[in-house]
Amino acid sequence: MSSYDMKPTIQWMCTPRTTSNCPPGLEHLAQINQLVVCQRFDMEELGHWEISKTYDVMNNQGHRIYFAEEKNNWFLQKICGTVRPFTMTIYDNVGQDVITIHKALRCSSCLSSCCLQKLKVEAPPGKKIGYVYQYFHPFLPKFKIKNENKEDVMKIRGPCLISSCVRSLNFNLLSLDEEMVIGNISRQSSGFVKGLLTDTGKFGIQFPYDLDVKIKALMLGASFLIDYMYYEICP
Repeated sequence: MSSYDMKPTIQWMCTPRTTSNCPPGLEHLAQINQLVVCQRFDMEELGHWEISKTYDVMNNQGHRIYFAEEKNNWFLQKICGTVRPFTMTIYDNVGQDVITIHKALRCSSCLSSCCLQKLKVEAPPGKKIGYVYQYFHPFLPKFKIKNENKEDVMKIRGPCLISSCVRSLNFNLLSLDEEMVIGNISRQSSGFVKGLLTDTGKFGIQFPYDLDVKIKALMLGASFLIDYMYYEICP
């Protein structure tokens, strides 16, 4: 894990009690209805062949819940760009990896199902809790959230027009029939969390308190996928 997470600029959220029906490390998610994901930018990493993208995952009070890190080499990032494969490791306050997100190398074209983006989420690492699959629509960015058995449980629908330089866009979390909005993933303006104006990228994730913690973790994974697909070119 990068030493960046040891910087004392952000206070960690208090560790909750463990529960028998919650995967280890996801206990924080049972207590909240909102996450804020902020990408960090370290000037010291410029010029290195090894690129490490790091994020703070916080509650709406600005307390850090998790620290996320994607390590990639410069060559793969430059050649494959936003469609590159990656593994994102998410750590708790003691440096224990609690969530792992795997994205396969996929083409950027959405005209064929074999090219659509997908990722797998594990919590704890090695134990699948679900998947996020992009699926084809001629006008809208759409995704399906699947459980560990690859059964559809919810959908995500984005806006018709997406530009990486538009700062506030919503991707709605929907019921399977797309009739009910359950939550959303949104690109946020710099004022979303007070005192964090130096972040290069910021996403807000909202969901009901009583939503399954696995679905909350899958929404976190979906936010990284959306970030890489639509916003990485113009942070």
